[in-house]
Amino acid sequence: MAIIGKIRDQRYLLVGITGLALLVFILTGLFDKLGTSVDRGTLGTIDGEAVDTAVYNSKLRQFEMSDRQQFQQQQREYTDRDAEQTADKAWSAAVDEIVLKREFDALGLAVSEKEFTAFLYGEEGFALLPEIQQAFTDPNTGQFNASQLDKYIQDQEKSTDPTAIEGWKKTKEIIRNNRMQEKYFQYLGQGAYVTKLEAKNDYLAKNESKSVSFVMGAYRDITDEQMKISDKEVRAFYDKNKDKAKYQVMAGRDVKYFDVTIQPSKSDSSAFKKELDVIKKGFAASTNDSLFILQNSEFKIYASGHMMTYRPEGDAKAREGMTYPAGMDTVFKTASIGQLVGPYDDKGKTRIAKVMDFNTTVCKVRHILISAQKGDTKKIASAKKLADSLVKVVNKTNFEEFVKKYSEDPGSKDKGGVYEDFMDYEMVTPFSKFSTDKPVGTIGVVQTDFGFHIIEVLDRKNDVKFPVLAVVEKTLLASPETKLSLKDKAYMLLTKIDRELSHKSDITDKIILFDTIARREGFYSRPVRMFDESPKVQGFTTKMAAQSILEMAYKDEAKIGDLCSSPIQDDNRLIIAIVSSIREKGAPALVDVYERMRTDALNEKKANAIVKKIGSVTNLEVLAKKLKTDVKQAELTFASPSIQGGGYEPEVVGALFSGKLKDKASSKAIIGQTGVYVIRLNKTVKAPATTTYDAEKMQMLGQIKSSMANSARQALQKKLNVMDNRALLEIGIVR
Repeated sequence: MAIIGKIRDQRYLLVGITGLALLVFILTGLFDKLGTSVDRGTLGTIDGEAVDTAVYNSKLRQFEMSDRQQFQQQQREYTDRDAEQTADKAWSAAVDEIVLKREFDALGLAVSEKEFTAFLYGEEGFALLPEIQQAFTDPNTGQFNASQLDKYIQDQEKSTDPTAIEGWKKTKEIIRNNRMQEKYFQYLGQGAYVTKLEAKNDYLAKNESKSVSFVMGAYRDITDEQMKISDKEVRAFYDKNKDKAKYQVMAGRDVKYFDVTIQPSKSDSSAFKKELDVIKKGFAASTNDSLFILQNSEFKIYASGHMMTYRPEGDAKAREGMTYPAGMDTVFKTASIGQLVGPYDDKGKTRIAKVMDFNTTVCKVRHILISAQKGDTKKIASAKKLADSLVKVVNKTNFEEFVKKYSEDPGSKDKGGVYEDFMDYEMVTPFSKFSTDKPVGTIGVVQTDFGFHIIEVLDRKNDVKFPVLAVVEKTLLASPETKLSLKDKAYMLLTKIDRELSHKSDITDKIILFDTIARREGFYSRPVRMFDESPKVQGFTTKMAAQSILEMAYKDEAKIGDLCSSPIQDDNRLIIAIVSSIREKGAPALVDVYERMRTDALNEKKANAIVKKIGSVTNLEVLAKKLKTDVKQAELTFASPSIQGGGYEPEVVGALFSGKLKDKASSKAIIGQTGVYVIRLNKTVKAPATTTYDAEKMQMLGQIKSSMANSARQALQKKLNVMDNRALLEIGIVR
């Protein structure tokens, strides 16, 4: 459903689409940044046709404007990673619009002017959109004022400003499109149906239970040393099973990599310790701590008074960066003023702290805020007059009543105006000074930049002790010499791997050897999986490193077994990578599933060994001794195919509920995913008899309808083979 945001000064209309979180800003001076532009290739394709760049760039402008505004309101930095997420939202919105428009055109969906007007005004059975109601509410009555909306629309349609004209046209298109989406998914919803048989099966699956005893021979109890598997056996298992549905793969590419971490050497640590010794002596002798911190600390923050009050990590009121390790709480609270504490480690940073003072007072007050922002002289005068009159009549008995009637502080109004357990640095200075200096029970007025506060001091405690600190912070880093040495090591490793791989011709053998060398050298290789429909690289700190991996995988001449030409720098690590898979959709190549096939083949071999050991034994107590395990109990339903004390075993649970095993009888060996089971069915508890399954039917239907829009979108995109080329185009690869 369309969402129309608040109209400010009746100059622009914000329109959004629920589910896409799309905000369309119509205002004077549209943001004209075009976003990603390309000279060749396409951003992506839908059913083989290029995605309209104009549609995508329009969405990108809208989302970027919205997200930047949101980050600004939250006082958060808008990073490159946030920009990527914004672009992804814009892409999804653009694809959704294009794909659904095809459906609308095919079905002949349209929204008449009469329907559009009813949808906009909340008439003819349509609910009034919440943001429309909010934007056009009469402040005197609190009710939606249709005449205000009429006037706004008339102003847009009579405007001679091209921007306003185009803006209103675009807004109408989006509102109309929203209504078409709503109609489309309503039509789909009318086709949803749950049969009585489906509802009955759901009821039985959840309400019929079986009480069982079982013995399991777990695969994990047989180590790889006890049972080995050869490469020949793995390949035979692959040939036999590669066409099974569970092994089918999506088209894409993989890169395997390991990293050489750039970390300080012993000599770096020794030099760092000497540096800290010098800093500590200088800090102890310093008479200008502010200047000393500015010259020596990476964390260049200093303030007089109690603003630098620190709390132990984990404290509910601790500020970011203004903490010390919880284990050092006693050290800090028993230190003397002027004493140095440290060096000590704090989240990977090394700190030396000088105790400047202790904050020992916690306050509890309540207040009434008469709002008057700094600089608004007229409002300040009227607020002061009201505050001065109220303070003459307010008392401890009627204070809460006055809070409800007059206070403009949303943070405390619902709590009777109360702020408790705060220290002086947590409030603006006039408020704090009154709270800490005035006797308990005092009621008075103070002015801050927020307005006038009528404050009552309710309580004050002096049984806390938090240090006020001046802190020098340093980070132990690898020296240039150490970095060069590690880079040399990475190059030598890369050369060694290249030399050894050159002796292998089979691509599977090459990838296995890459893993083997990495493990032998003390590293662990891991995969980066990319899919052709939207190639992306996750898990890297720098964009350049991620793009290098993407380019390795998707450049025109890429082939399995290609090594990176040089170690890839990713912040504090050097990446050594190999192209390990180029997958076509369908049955996998052995190299794509070798480890999985090896695990499954080994489990099959273990299962056969366990079945052989079980033989014809069905007595659980005898079998438990034979397998050196215990007889376990479980309560099972068909709806939850997990066995307590066993594992997730849909095949085993399915066999148990097939009806072939009767009460008091024991099964033969059943091969499961985590082990081999022999089960005794102790008791079957039938589901309570019922003649109707309406509750199940409604629940199942509700689940279908709630996921229908998302499922339909995914199905349409799959059918139309949507391909996202943006990441590839950014590195100059056209497909």
